[in-house]
Amino acid sequence: MSGILYVVPTPIGNLEDITLRALRTLKECDLIVCEDTRQSLKLLSHFEISKPLISFYSYNEHYRLGYILDKLLDGKKVSLISDAGMPGISDPGYILIKEVIEKGINIEVLPGASAVITALVGSGLPTDGFIFCGFLKRKSGKIKKELSEFLNLKKTIVFYESPHRILKTIEICIEVFGENAKVCLAREITKKFEEFIRGSSREVLENIKNRQSLRGEFVVLIHP
Repeated sequence: MSGILYVVPTPIGNLEDITLRALRTLKECDLIVCEDTRQSLKLLSHFEISKPLISFYSYNEHYRLGYILDKLLDGKKVSLISDAGMPGISDPGYILIKEVIEKGINIEVLPGASAVITALVGSGLPTDGFIFCGFLKRKSGKIKKELSEFLNLKKTIVFYESPHRILKTIEICIEVFGENAKVCLAREITKKFEEFIRGSSREVLENIKNRQSLRGEFVVLIHP
């Protein structure tokens, strides 16, 4: 009889955001699959959880996949976690989840912290329909092309961006959607310096241009 894969969300900043169910699942499983073992050990040590860990990320996912599947087929309880938030969202955990489902192995997804949903609700932008793009392409021309595909959709566009690229990305957003598009930047969600920067695309650009430094990962939300 095969085991079960638990998809377990972890806090995106504030450790108090982990659920009781997530803690119980991590304590009861046989193996924890994570992105970075060093990062995950900090979380597990905080909650006094000691379990075997195995890393699973974009550079080793293909040769680690067989090992994890063998454990599941051998009846083991395996928990999948990411460095922060819901595994599988712009995350290599998607590959494992897909394979587990295709092989008919039991899977259970726990609800929990998600930067995308937290930012969307806090943005004040429409939530009845949204498009999540993960991380955009790196080159300006490709970013512009990607965003242009959503120009005529009346939905909130959500994506991740790094602090050293955020200025250039907002400038591209102005090119694509105009200066009056509604924008929200959610920065450092659930952490000490959490901030929501809201306004027109031009207002948001002027806000961040006047800052000496920009730190923390961003969730960018735009309503054309």
